[in-house]
Amino acid sequence: MVDVIIIGGGPAGMSAALNLLRAGHSVLILEKENFGGQIANSPRVENIPGIKDISGLEFSNNLFEQILALGAKFELEEVTRVMKVNETFDVTTKYRSYQSRAVILANGVKHRKMNLPNEEDFIGKGISYCAVCDGAFYKDEDTYLIGDANTALQYALMLSNTSTNVYVFTLFDRFFADQILIDRLRERTNVHVTHNMNCIAFLGKNELAGLRFKNTKDHTIHDYPTNNVFIAIGQVPQNDIFKALVQTDERGFIVTNERMETSLSGFFAIGDTRKKDVCQLANAFGDASIASVFVDKYLHTH
Repeated sequence: MVDVIIIGGGPAGMSAALNLLRAGHSVLILEKENFGGQIANSPRVENIPGIKDISGLEFSNNLFEQILALGAKFELEEVTRVMKVNETFDVTTKYRSYQSRAVILANGVKHRKMNLPNEEDFIGKGISYCAVCDGAFYKDEDTYLIGDANTALQYALMLSNTSTNVYVFTLFDRFFADQILIDRLRERTNVHVTHNMNCIAFLGKNELAGLRFKNTKDHTIHDYPTNNVFIAIGQVPQNDIFKALVQTDERGFIVTNERMETSLSGFFAIGDTRKKDVCQLANAFGDASIASVFVDKYLHTH
């Protein structure tokens, strides 16, 4: 039995652990993949106040070491069920069950897929959702990227350092990214941007051999031969197992109040997993700070 189980080891989850450990509570973090979340794959993070720039991996490692020094417990296990019996939460993973007095859900989101034929078959065979992970495989080659927001532009900038050319395709007629990233991208002479292009097919048999796009303005079809594409078109929640436990919105995001409380007493949600209009690293810190205050109050009254 611990005071708090935190599901998810990204910036929100680890920040909440930091605050609760400093308040004297016992904390167990359950993370199904790797600590740091998606920010660990970011080549450059520049929106942390007081830190000019840092890699996502370095930031994640620093935070992880910080909470370990304070006594955080952690397990690399995927949560499959959460139940509340009286005042105790039972959190089940694929291997065992853990008990706590409160739970914080900080499981983030997963990469949004194109949902096209061959997509699943070509993952790791030309299709990637992480340029940090797989960009080096295409050094001195032309690389292709689909996306229009911050992550996509960060990937394009990183790929431009090692690729001969980077071809970026967006669905709409503009980017939805920070202006500083747009300006940097425009300065790269080996980055070529094509707007108003909708990918409608992944070509190939056993591995990716090309991309087929339909122009959203004139409806013409364009094929591009390539052995690679990096997809960065957003994220979706991973909350199916919690829908019967707490209230979610029509998209599957957890509904909370300003205290990060869900519809179930003692169950809190923070970070990108909850319903909100802005998803940034600073918001994850803010959510964690707020939740920590009210988790602490909950633990002292239950």
